[in-house]
Amino acid sequence: MVMPGDRDRALEVWRNDDVVVTSTDQSIVLSPKSGGITTGLVFIPGAKVDPYSYMFTLSGVVVERGITVVITKPALNLAFFDLHSFDDYAADAPGIDRWFVGGHSLGGVRACQLAGEGDSADSNLVGLVLFGSYCANDLSNTDLNVLSLAASNDGLSSANKISDAAGLLPRDARFIELEGANHASFGDYGVQPGDGEAEIDSDAARRLITNALSAIVD
Repeated sequence: MVMPGDRDRALEVWRNDDVVVTSTDQSIVLSPKSGGITTGLVFIPGAKVDPYSYMFTLSGVVVERGITVVITKPALNLAFFDLHSFDDYAADAPGIDRWFVGGHSLGGVRACQLAGEGDSADSNLVGLVLFGSYCANDLSNTDLNVLSLAASNDGLSSANKISDAAGLLPRDARFIELEGANHASFGDYGVQPGDGEAEIDSDAARRLITNALSAIVD
């Protein structure tokens, strides 16, 4: 069963004059209407989470930093069943020459796999962003620019789980904990079974995430 996104939050992005939304068969592309830079993020949703759930969260960095975000639409809403390559998704945003790949929860695990395959000069893959997630493959010897965001009240991807897998990331990876956030705070899809309780709202979580992403894309 897919966890549906908050329709009102998604509509805020569709109606935002500063964001251009393009929906394709395989992705949702958020791009700045003006002042865009040539940096992009391919973002993979958590398992069985509606991709549109991440529009509001990720639109902050589109507006404030001018990056382009490509939110994937995995087959069956499960990233591990998705046969698209990183370059398939990057092709949905031509003109971007510097890419990050990222994801939430199990989407982050898949993002790590794509980052490990990112040897193609055509992809220009320079970094990895994890939302309440961690890698299962070893990226410690790569030169990827890595940001790992944890939520203090996350009942699913706990701080201990993230810490235990930290050795699979480059030594200069940055780890930030979002105080008061839970696992579902990384998107807008309601309560998730097994999660802790959020002490901040969606707007506050978006600000924290936008600030963290803004620092890594500079």
